[in-house]
Parts: sequence; structure tokens; C-alpha cells
Amino acid sequence: MSAESFRFAGVVALGTACAAALVALLHDLPLRDPDGFAGPNYIRLPLILLVAFLTDVVPRTVLRASSLRSAPAAFAAVTRERWPRAHVRFALLGLGTWYLTYVAFRNLKSFVPFVNDRLWDGELAAVDRLLFLGHDPAGVLHHLLGTGWAAHTMSWIYLAWIVFVPFSLVVALVWSRNVTAGAWYVTAVAVDWVLGVATYYLLPTVGPIYARPEQFDGLAHTYVTDLQVIMIGDRQEVLADPAATDAVQTIAAFASLHVGIMVTACLVAHLLELPPRVRGALWTFLALTVVSTVYLGWHYAGDALGGALLGAAGMWVGAIATGNHVRGRPVHLPQHAREQARV
Repeated sequence: MSAESFRFAGVVALGTACAAALVALLHDLPLRDPDGFAGPNYIRLPLILLVAFLTDVVPRTVLRASSLRSAPAAFAAVTRERWPRAHVRFALLGLGTWYLTYVAFRNLKSFVPFVNDRLWDGELAAVDRLLFLGHDPAGVLHHLLGTGWAAHTMSWIYLAWIVFVPFSLVVALVWSRNVTAGAWYVTAVAVDWVLGVATYYLLPTVGPIYARPEQFDGLAHTYVTDLQVIMIGDRQEVLADPAATDAVQTIAAFASLHVGIMVTACLVAHLLELPPRVRGALWTFLALTVVSTVYLGWHYAGDALGGALLGAAGMWVGAIATGNHVRGRPVHLPQHAREQARV
């Protein structure tokens, strides 16, 4: 069951990795660990999984153990109950396919300027002005929200999204025991990465903050300000000599994967009929994510629209790939229902 759950995700991971290797070979570019500054992904991600395992087992052990002497036996009993071999395989397969897809995605994203150096920022900015009746959406938000405390708030929202993605994967792979739902979400996010990098190659952009930085000079200095400086520095290093740096190029605006992954999460949560408070929180966070990315200059408003379509497509492909559908209509099907549907 575990291998079947991630069969399509495995194909996506291998295909994306092969694409990254092929582009690297054709353009004489190095493959990099995209997050080397925080430790290798192949070490850091298993550590995240280990912490998640401990947070799943240790509290239950404390509640069950009557004394310190009985704690080891209680820990072993809880581990056997919560982590049978099938679930261990499920979590490791899910983590492995996601990790390979993500690393390949980040390398492909870094290669974009070497494959297609035509920037479409002017066209995306024109679309924004059309949508906002001649105004730049970032300027509208700066006028409505101000440029002081709002900048700090938007920066924290941006940081929260960075935390949300690995946290949601931990929930899907470690804490939840709904394996069909977990496989659906993890597969959908992997599809989002692939669709996202495809749009980067079709319509390369750097985003408002780099195309028209003067629009954002009045914003309060935040963590995002420093991050934007680091990212443009990495891009310049990679473009100057990709073999002379361990950095990866991470700037690409269309389509917004911040929005895309949040749309995927919201739609999957809705179709899984998660508690209303959870769904409400996710939709609210999606709205705040859209506002923050435009306000801070990461994305054009058109990027958010493209990201929404991308996220819906990722959700649908994930549903089809993991059997969570009825005649192509996404719907959560527990394992036993899927088996009956095959009969």
C-alpha cells in the first residue's frame, strides 16, 4: 500500500531529477544542495522527521508510564502502536519522493537564466496596472496599509509560509494516520513544484522588488529586506560563474508558488472536510500570503492568479494520481473505498 501511494510521486521525482541533470549537462552547470547553508537536506530532513516522531510518541509515553522505571516499556509499546512497519515505509517514501523533487526543482529554478534570459516583468507589470485600473498593486497596498508596522507584519507572514510547508508535510506523513489523504497532499505539492518550475522557464521574471526596487524604498527594514539582498547577491554570483559558488539562483516570480501551495492546501483541506476552524485558518492564511507577497514586492498580482490556477491543478493531479477521485472529480476515498472501487 505504501509503495502504491507514492508511485506517481516517485515518477515525478525521478523525472524532475533527470530533467535537472539533463539541463546541467547541456549547459555545463553544477548541481547543488539548495540549502547547504543550513546543513545538507539529506541530514536536515530526516532530523525533522525524527523530531516529529518524538513529538508523536513521547507525550503518549509520559501519559502512559506510571514511573520512570516503566517509561522504556511504555515508549516501546507506544512506538509499536503508532509506528508499525507500514507507516514507517509510508513516511520514508513520502519524504524521499518529496525531497528528490524539491532538490531537483531548486536546481532547475537556478538554471532558468541560462536557458531563457528573456524577462517578462514589463508585461506582468502592465497586466497588474490593467487589473488595478492604472495603478501598481504594491503601491495601492502601501498607501492603504502604510509602510511601517505593516511591513513587519507582512514579513512575519512570509516567514510563517516558509515554516508552514515543512510543517504541513510532517502532519501529512507523521502525525496523521489517514494515509490516502497524506499521499494526496504530498503528491499534490510535488506536482506544484514541477508546474511552478515549468512556468519559470516559460515566462521568466524577477518580480517587482528587483524590476522596480525604487517602489519599495519606503518600506521599513525587515528580515525580508535582508533576504532580498541576499537573494540578488546569490543570483549575481551564479550568473557571473556558476561553478565558482555554492549558491543557487532562487529568484523567479511567475507563477507564485507561495499562493499555489496554499491553494492546494486549502482545497485538499476542504475536500477532506477538516474541521471548520482549520479550513478557515488556511483560507485566511492564503489571503494574507497573497497580500504579503505583493506588498513586499516578491510577486505581481498576476503571479498570484497564476499561482492559484497552478495550485488547483496540483490538487487535481494529486487526486487522480492517488485514487482520490470519482470519474475524475476529486473526492477523498479512504483505503477500503479505493479497494472496493477497483473490484
